[in-house]
Amino acid sequence: MTIEDVFGWEALDSRGTPTVACFVRLAGGSEGEAIVPSGASTGSHEAFEHRDGGERYGGKGVLGALGALRDEIRPALVGRDASDQESIDTALRALDGTSDLHRLGANAVLAASVACALAAARSAGLPLWQALAPDEAPLLPLPMVNVISGGAHAGGMIDVQDFLVVPAGASSFGEAIEWAVRVRAATAEVLRSKGHVVSLVADEGGLAAQLPSNRAALDALLAGIERSGLRPGDEAAIAVDVAATQLVVGNGYAFAREQRTLRAAELVEQLATWIDDYPIVSIEDALGEDDSAGWSLATDRLARRIQLVGDALFATSPDRLRAGIHDGIANAVLVKPNQVGTLTDARRVVEIARAAGYATVLSARSGETEDAWLADLAVGWRTGQLKVGSTMRAERTAKWNRLLRIEAERPDARFAGRDALAPFTS
Repeated sequence: MTIEDVFGWEALDSRGTPTVACFVRLAGGSEGEAIVPSGASTGSHEAFEHRDGGERYGGKGVLGALGALRDEIRPALVGRDASDQESIDTALRALDGTSDLHRLGANAVLAASVACALAAARSAGLPLWQALAPDEAPLLPLPMVNVISGGAHAGGMIDVQDFLVVPAGASSFGEAIEWAVRVRAATAEVLRSKGHVVSLVADEGGLAAQLPSNRAALDALLAGIERSGLRPGDEAAIAVDVAATQLVVGNGYAFAREQRTLRAAELVEQLATWIDDYPIVSIEDALGEDDSAGWSLATDRLARRIQLVGDALFATSPDRLRAGIHDGIANAVLVKPNQVGTLTDARRVVEIARAAGYATVLSARSGETEDAWLADLAVGWRTGQLKVGSTMRAERTAKWNRLLRIEAERPDARFAGRDALAPFTS
C-alpha cells in the first residue's frame, strides 16, 4: 500500500467557498480522493484553516494550502505505507510543527489524511467503515436532523443556531430518516399556515423562517412532530444547538431577535425551562467556549436530564476533552475532523470520550462537500450519533444515502437508536 502520488486542487464547498481537495494514488493503482469541509460558526480553539487573503474569493482562496500540499505534504507522504494511518498523521503533524497546524493549514492536512485512508481501504478491497472496524458488524448512527435553522446558518433569522429532530424511537436507520423527512415537511406546513415563507433553505438544508423568538421555533417543531403523526419524545424528540459562543457579548449572551441579553445563569435557567416544556433530549454548546463557570453550572443543572454536548467547548481536541472530563463538564462531545486536522486525532477524541462514559456525535460542517466519508467514519468509529444537517441539499443527503446503502447491503447492521443517548435521557 505504498503511496505513489499526492495531488491537490481548489474545490468549492456547499456555500461556494474554496476548500482543499486531495487525490492519493498507491503503487498498486488504488486511489483515494477527499474534499474537506469548512465551518461557519467556528470556534477559536479549532485547528487553523489556511486562507490566502486578498481579493480573490474574498480572501478565502486556498492556493497557499495547496502549495503546502504540493511542496511539503506530497514529498513527506510518497513512499509511505497508506495502511498505517497513525504513522501518516503523526508525520503530518511533525511536518507542520505547530500545535494547531498553523503552518501547513488543517484544511491541507486533513485532505491528505482522509484521502490516504480512502486509498488504503480501496487497496484492501473494503469500504472505509469496514477498514476502520474489520471485525465488527456495522453500527448505524442515530441521526440528528436539522429542521429549523438560525444563527450563523440562516443569517440570524432566529438567535439559536439549529433546532433538530431526533427520531429516537425508530427501529432502523431507514425508518429514522423517513420520520425525519416527514417531520421536516410537516414543520414547513405549520410555518406556512402561520404566514411564514418556507421556500428559503439555510446552509445545512433546514427551514429558514424569521420567527419572533426561539420558543416560537420550538413550538413549530413540536407542532410539526405532532402533525407528522409521531409521538413527541417517544418516537421523535428534539435537539437544540445553541451555538452560544456566537451570542457572547461582554459578560452576557445577546439574543438580538428577542432584544435581550442574558447572564450565564439566566441562559441555563431558560434552557431548563425549555427542557420542562418540550421533549428535548440534547443541547449543544449551551454556553460559550471559554465560559467554564457557565458550563459547570449548566452541567450541574442539566446533565442529569439530557445529553449536554460540547462543540466549540472541546473543539475535537484530545487535550480539551480530557480537561473537560477532569472538571466534570458536559457529558457528550461533538466530533468534527476538520476542527483537529487528522483522522487519528479525531478518532482519539472518540476513544477518550467512550472511556469516560461521554456520548459521541460525529458532525459535518455548514460548508460541506458531496463526499460521504463522514458516514463511514460514523459507522467505523461506532459513534452512535451523526449530525450532518437536514434532508435537503445533496451534500447532506450524500451522507444519509451512504448509510441507507450500508443498511440495505448488510443484513447484520444494527441501528444505535435511543441507546446512543443513554444514560442521559430516559
